[in-house]
Amino acid sequence: MDRHIRNIVIVGGGSAGWMTAAALGNALQKNCAITLIESEDIGTVGVGEATIPPILRFNQTLGIDEAAFVRATQASFKLGIQFVNWGKQDHSYFHPFGTFGRPFDLVNLHHYWWQAFQAGEATGLDDYCMAWSAAKRNRFAPPSPDPRHVLSTYDYAYHFDAGLYAAMLRTYAEAKGIKRREGRVVDVTLDSQSGFVRSVTLQDGQVIDGELFIDCSGFRGLLIEGALKTGYENWQHWLPCDRALAVPCASTSNFTPYTRSTAHQAGWQWRIPLQHRTGNGHVYASQFISDDEAARVLLENLDAEPLGDPKPLAFTTGRRRQFWNKNVVAIGLSSGFMEPLESTSLYLIQSGIAKLLTLFPDSTFDPALSTEFNRITLTEFERIRDFIILHYKLTTRDDSPLWRYCAHMDVPDSLKDSLDLFKRYGKIPSKELDLFGMHSWLAVHIGQLHVPERVDPLAAYRETDGAGWLARFKGLIEKAAESLPTHQAYIDQAGMNAAARS
Repeated sequence: MDRHIRNIVIVGGGSAGWMTAAALGNALQKNCAITLIESEDIGTVGVGEATIPPILRFNQTLGIDEAAFVRATQASFKLGIQFVNWGKQDHSYFHPFGTFGRPFDLVNLHHYWWQAFQAGEATGLDDYCMAWSAAKRNRFAPPSPDPRHVLSTYDYAYHFDAGLYAAMLRTYAEAKGIKRREGRVVDVTLDSQSGFVRSVTLQDGQVIDGELFIDCSGFRGLLIEGALKTGYENWQHWLPCDRALAVPCASTSNFTPYTRSTAHQAGWQWRIPLQHRTGNGHVYASQFISDDEAARVLLENLDAEPLGDPKPLAFTTGRRRQFWNKNVVAIGLSSGFMEPLESTSLYLIQSGIAKLLTLFPDSTFDPALSTEFNRITLTEFERIRDFIILHYKLTTRDDSPLWRYCAHMDVPDSLKDSLDLFKRYGKIPSKELDLFGMHSWLAVHIGQLHVPERVDPLAAYRETDGAGWLARFKGLIEKAAESLPTHQAYIDQAGMNAAARS
């Protein structure tokens, strides 16, 4: 008996829809029809222009050439995120893609750093990070493949135009046989016995049948919520920001290979440099600031003249109670929303696609597959949620209602345990499906002035000259950073300059 799924329908385009279509088209090479439905009348959110390193693996899996991708999407490179005014006013730190130092002893480097820093024998933790040493000089080149070289201790991602990326993937997907249908879904037909989605009806009367449906319809969750009434878990009590305004501005000579997040009185502002413009946005809590005031704060803190009016977006941070319900899998904003503080929006799309392919069903839709998909996705969502909450909880600011609320708010038990372990011993627990590893958590703890009361007891038994090692490593990374080309020069030399090819 043939139980293979022969007909997949993706509802919604944008980054989520076309990333899904491209990946499925690449993986399902025969015997399956894939249809994507989108309407040009329905806009996409389009604020996710900053990414994290796993996006490289997604493009590589599809066989996309990096130079062609960078040109097509007006992309730039990203070594991490600089956080300004988060721990306190007039203070900044860097969350790198990569490590602080490199392993050199049984005891983790930050314990030796903290001892040396307290003794006046070391400078700030960022100074021992290769990614920041290059980033602060506006320099970039891909990391060295030689693990013995200090230039191997960092990773990178991209800033790019999400609309151009979706267009590029549409071309890729259609070449793989994916069929696009233009139209707005106005009705969803459910099977009377199983409750599965059987078809969707478009505004012009077309009925499109399917076996597996992927909901990429954004916040509306047209299938996962509108048709299946799956339910939503609200996390706004931990992450109170519920609005965003996005606006591009003209490019400047400060072409940084990193994203910047600047905390304001009632939220934070992103700055994302692309080749042809700079993306900006203000994420804020509407209970603490009006929309008009939020727009004023955004526009007064741009590098150059805005290239349009700020685009508003309302959201509720949280997640669906099920990500895979019956024969519908939610990918992207239809699955939940995590504010873009750590550039996880496109990653969660990518991760959802990867899990679907790993647990791909047949026409029986064995519940064991959807149960495991939901378990893994929930764990990953909660790990990312906790990491974002960490930024708010660790503030020492008390200059406005938002920051006072965040400093004193209760947090999930899973985060309480992590906070306590680091405060008491400087240790960072290893947890299942934690996208952000030890060095990411360390960057935020130390960067926001949450320092340990003591160092690892094992350090007392070691004969290691931690301060001396740190000094030598700092000299190595500074010399290596000076050897790299500037961010702009690398793009030009590698033939990635979109303007030069247009």
